[in-house]
Amino acid sequence: MTQTCRWCGRALVGSAGAGRPRLYCKQACRQRDYEARRRAAELGLGEHELVVTRGELETLRDRLFMLERTVEDAETDLRQPEARRATELRRIMEYVLASARECVRADESVPSPGG
Repeated sequence: MTQTCRWCGRALVGSAGAGRPRLYCKQACRQRDYEARRRAAELGLGEHELVVTRGELETLRDRLFMLERTVEDAETDLRQPEARRATELRRIMEYVLASARECVRADESVPSPGG
């Protein structure tokens, strides 16, 4: 099973050495998680509760809407007879990947909780 970063969810590069397993992909994620846990404790939030700004929530909803429309467009395109050609399949896949990458890259610019 692949381990993921406790903060950002990226896959962790496994180390076969002895010791505790890694929880974070980089020091910045470790720091962000510490700050978020400290702030949650100040607010009396449970482990599974989260505070986000309205702007962050709207941004997330916008990204999900964009991905939803991209998938619908791809499904429509795949039902067309020309979708049997490799070049058309590649075009559809590139469209879906470009949309997904845009959402992932946008995520990198969102400020960390508590920061």
